[in-house]
Order: sequence, then C-alpha cells, then structure tokens
Amino acid sequence: MATLTTIAGVPLFTTIQEALDWAAANGLSGYHIHNHLGQQGYMGGANHLEATGMPINSNAPKTNQSTSSSSSGSGGGGY
Repeated sequence: MATLTTIAGVPLFTTIQEALDWAAANGLSGYHIHNHLGQQGYMGGANHLEATGMPINSNAPKTNQSTSSSSSGSGGGGY
C-alpha cells in the first residue's frame, strides 16, 4: 500500500481502494479526502473523526507535516 503521509497516526493513501481496504481492516467503512503537499490522498473512514477519533481542526499531533482539507467520499459523508 502506497501512502503519502500519516495524519494523527492514520495513513493517507494514494488510492481510494487502499483507503477502503484499510477502513475494512479497522472496522470502518467509506473514505474521506485530504490534500498533502498539493496531492489528493484518501483516508479510510467516512470522516476524519471516525478514522482518528479527533476532529479535523484539532491540534492533533501529526507524524508528518500535512495540509489537510476534507470532503465527502463514497460510502460515507465527510466533512
């Protein structure tokens, strides 16, 4: 699985299918979108709170610097 970065410990994938596979393996469904260094990436879980347990605008620790924005993805409403 190719990742762009991790946000709050959750991988940001280069493909929707990777995000969906990660979500399924972690008891979640759907995906949502973030942008990292100008590239769109996909995170498993219908929204950021579901995926990380943290709201998108929190000062959550990040393992890599990331510019994040979200929108809805298939299988679940995003932010």
